[in-house]
Amino acid sequence: MADTGLEQEQLVATSSSSAVDIRQLLKILHRRRFLIAGISCLVMSAAGVLALLAKPNYQSSMQMLVSSNIYESTRSRNSPGDGDSDFTDANLEVVDYTAQLQLMLSNQLIEKAVAKLRSEYPQMKVEDIKGEKNKKGKKPPLSVARVESGSGINRIPSQVFEITYKDKNPIKTQQVLEALQQVYQDYNIEQQKTRLSRGMAFVNERLPKVKSEVTQAERNLELFRNRHKILDPEAQSKILLASLADTQKQLQTTQAQLQDSQARYTAIQQKLAASPRSALVSSRLSQSTRYQTLLNEIQKTELAISQERIRYTDNSPAVQKLLEQRQSQLSLLRQEVGRSLSDQVGKSTSPPNNSAVDSTIEKILNQSLNQPVNQPANNNEPLLGKGQLAGVDLKLVEEMIQVQTTALGLIANQQSLTESEKRLRTELSRYPSLIAEYNRLLPEVQTSRKTLEQLMQAQQSLGLKIAQGGFDWQIIEAPEKGTYIGSGRMMLLGGGLLLGPILGIIIALILELLNDKLYVPYELQRITNLRLLGIVPKLLPPKKPKRPIPVFKNTNKSRTQNTRTLVIDSPVTMASLPSHETIDMAYQNIQILNSPLPYKSLMVTSAQVGEGKSTVALGLAVSAARMHHRVLIIDANLRNPSLHEQLDLSNDWGLSLLLVDEANPPYQEYIQPVHPAIDVLTAGPFPEDAVQLLSSRQMRELLEYFEQIYDLVLVDTSPILGTVDARILATLCDAIVLVARMGQVTRTEVVEAKEILEKLNLVGIIANQPKKIA
Repeated sequence: MADTGLEQEQLVATSSSSAVDIRQLLKILHRRRFLIAGISCLVMSAAGVLALLAKPNYQSSMQMLVSSNIYESTRSRNSPGDGDSDFTDANLEVVDYTAQLQLMLSNQLIEKAVAKLRSEYPQMKVEDIKGEKNKKGKKPPLSVARVESGSGINRIPSQVFEITYKDKNPIKTQQVLEALQQVYQDYNIEQQKTRLSRGMAFVNERLPKVKSEVTQAERNLELFRNRHKILDPEAQSKILLASLADTQKQLQTTQAQLQDSQARYTAIQQKLAASPRSALVSSRLSQSTRYQTLLNEIQKTELAISQERIRYTDNSPAVQKLLEQRQSQLSLLRQEVGRSLSDQVGKSTSPPNNSAVDSTIEKILNQSLNQPVNQPANNNEPLLGKGQLAGVDLKLVEEMIQVQTTALGLIANQQSLTESEKRLRTELSRYPSLIAEYNRLLPEVQTSRKTLEQLMQAQQSLGLKIAQGGFDWQIIEAPEKGTYIGSGRMMLLGGGLLLGPILGIIIALILELLNDKLYVPYELQRITNLRLLGIVPKLLPPKKPKRPIPVFKNTNKSRTQNTRTLVIDSPVTMASLPSHETIDMAYQNIQILNSPLPYKSLMVTSAQVGEGKSTVALGLAVSAARMHHRVLIIDANLRNPSLHEQLDLSNDWGLSLLLVDEANPPYQEYIQPVHPAIDVLTAGPFPEDAVQLLSSRQMRELLEYFEQIYDLVLVDTSPILGTVDARILATLCDAIVLVARMGQVTRTEVVEAKEILEKLNLVGIIANQPKKIA
C-alpha cells in the first residue's frame, strides 16, 4: 500500500499518452522553429525567383476519334444469347486504347513529326515535343488523354482522344499538332492490314494445334472407356450403391429371422428336457384359467419385444417399457405357479425345502414359456391343453426339426448376402479413382471442342474484317493557334508558400529522429522502464552566504597531522540553497517506495558529466531538511568534485583524507555544516588511488556510522559511465537515483547506465530539464 501515490501518478501519465505525444510533437517543432523558418524562407525565395523568370505558356489541342470496323461488325453479328461469343468479343477488339495512347506518344511517330517540322524549326528535337525522361516531376509539353462521356458516377471513357501541346510560341503549338495529325493518319493506313494479317496468322497457326488437342482428348476418353468397360463411372457407382443398400437391408432381415429361429430351437430343446414333475404341474396349470390368461399375455408381450428389437436397440424407450411389462407379468405368473406347486406339495407326505420349490417353479415357468426367463419368448409355440401330455414329445421333435431346417436355410441365405455385400464393396472401391480420371478427361474434351469452335468463328470474322478495311482514325476537331494558359507564377508562389513549412517540418523531424539525445521526460521513462520520480527544472546555484558561522577547517594538509582550527565562514540559508516543489515531490516519491522504513543512504549519480546530479543532490537535501530530517551530503566524486565550489566550502580536507587517516579522529572534524539540518563532507584532495579508497573497509564502516547518526546520507558520486567509482559505491548504498539532463543525455547512455544499475537497488530516475525556474 506504500506505493499508492507513485502508482497513481504513473497511471495518470499513462492514461494521457496520446495528449503527451501531441505535446511532444509541438515541443519538437518549437525547438526546431528556427530551422523550419529558415528552410521555409529559402524555399519561398527560390519560388519567387522562379516566378519572376517564368514565361507565358500557350496551348493548342485537337480531338481524334479512334474506331474499329472489325469490332463493330463482329459485335453486330453476335446474337445476344450466343454463349460462345466471349472469345470473339474479348480477343478481336483491335483497338486497344491503352496501346493506342502509347503509340501516339511513341518516339517513332514523334520523330516523323519532327522531320516534317525541321524546315521551320531546324533545332527541334523529339524531347522538345515529348519532354525529357529525367524530369519526372515536370509535365511534358505533349499529352494524350481519352475524353470521358456522361456525368457523375456514370462517366466512362469514350473513343475520342484529345491531344494537347504547350509551348511559349502559340503558332508553334498549332504547327506541331498539324504535323502529328498527318503522321497519325499516315501511320494508321500503313498499319491497318499489317495488324489484321497478324491476327489472321495467329488464328491459322493456332487452329491445327487445337484440332490435334481435340483429337487426342477424344482418343484418351475412348481408351479409358474401352479399358475399364464402362461408359460413365459416376452413374455406374450410383447403381452399385443402390444394390449395396438393398443387399444390406436383406441381410439385416435374414439375421433377425435367424435369431428368431435359433431362439425357438433352444426353447424346444428345453421343453424336451423337462421333468415328469414339471409336466404334471403343467397339466395342473393348464386347467387354471388365470394361468392360461397370464401366459397368453406374456407371449404377446414377447412377440412385441421381438418386433421392436428388429427396429430399435434395447436402450430405446419402447423396448424398455415392454421389458418392464414382461417382468411384471412374469412376477404374477410365478405367483400362480407357486400357488399350484404349493397345493401339489401339500398333498405329499414330506414337503420339499424352499430351494427345491423355487427350482421346480423355475422349471415349470421355463416349460410353460418354452424359454429361459432371460430370453425372448416364442409366440408360435402352442400352449399345453387338457389331455395333451401324452403326445407332447413327438410334436416338439417335429417342430424342432422344422425350425432347424428353417435356420439352415437362413444361414445359407446370410452367407450368400454377406458375399454379395463384400463383392459390391470391393467393386465400389475402384470407382473413386475411375471417377477422378473420368472427370479429368471429360473437361479436356469439352474445353478443346469449345476452343476449336471459337477459333473457327474468329477465322471467319477476321477474314471478313480484312475485306472491310480495318479501323479508322478520324479528326473531329482540328488544331488551332495556341491560347494563353498562364505563366505558372501564382502556382510557383503558392507551392513555395505551402512546400516551405512542410519541407522544414519534415527536415526537423528527420533530424530529431537521427538525434539520439532525449528531450522529453516521458520518453526517458519509456526506454528505461524506470519510475519517473520527478521532472526538475534547471535549479539556480546556491547564493553566496551573507553572515558568518563558525566551522572547523583543516589548516594542515598532511595526512599524518590532523591539526584543525576554527574559522569563520559564511552561513547558507534555506532560501539560498537550490530547491523547488518538484524536488520535494521527487524526494517524497523516493521515501514512499520504501515506506514505512525510509532509505538511510541514497546515491545520486548520472550517466555522464554535467547532468546536474550535484545540484539535484543539494535539492534533495533541502527537501529532506524541510521534512525535519538531518541530512549529510557526501561528495564521493573524488576525481572531479564540484560540491565545495557550489557551496563555497573548503576542499582542503574531506572524504579522501578521512579514508586514509589512520589516527581515527572524530568524523565530525571533517564535516562542514551549511545549514542547521544539512552537513557536507567534501571530496578532499585528489587521491592517488580513488578505487582503492572507495572499495576499502573504512568506506563501508564510515557509511554505516553516518547512517546511524543522520536521518539521510546523500552520496554524490561520479558518473556511472567511464569510471568504476560509482559502481563501487552503488553496492554500499540503500538506494540509487539516476539523474538525466534533457537535451544532453542520449538514449544509448541512459540505457547503458540502467543496465549497469538495474541489478542493484535503482529506485528511479529524475529528469533534469534545461529550464530556469521562476
